[in-house]
Amino acid sequence: MSQQVSKTIITNKKAKFDYELTETFEAGLVLEGWEVKSLREGQVSLRESFVVIKDFEGWLHNVNISPLISKSTHYKSTPTRMRKLLLNTNEIKKIKVHIEQKGLTCVCLSMYWKRHLVKCQLALARGKSNLDKRDYKFLAQKQSGEEKMTE
Repeated sequence: MSQQVSKTIITNKKAKFDYELTETFEAGLVLEGWEVKSLREGQVSLRESFVVIKDFEGWLHNVNISPLISKSTHYKSTPTRMRKLLLNTNEIKKIKVHIEQKGLTCVCLSMYWKRHLVKCQLALARGKSNLDKRDYKFLAQKQSGEEKMTE
């Protein structure tokens, strides 16, 4: 029996640019049927998504899963509803401590298929300053230019 390789649905490239990522976690998602179908079509946006721990449960906010056009009309869908995360108790405690005491935030980095399940990669993150966001190639060229001038 061949094992199926996990397939990435979407990645949050903006999070890697805006935040300094420290520790990553893998979490399952509680989804409805129409959301799974929309994920198969790739109609999801992770921009501005974050995790909140409330009553020792993880909740994913601001993930926009657009409903399909062919979805039944009698069911009212909410594309940006809060989605429950499936995490271990130890992971929830660790995330909660980092968020409350150390001032970090928890962001969603990517969503992917693991066999037939949808998984979400989360990361504890600290916001970068504007200086940190600069292109490192530019800084390297600037430093090498200064070295040439001093010689």
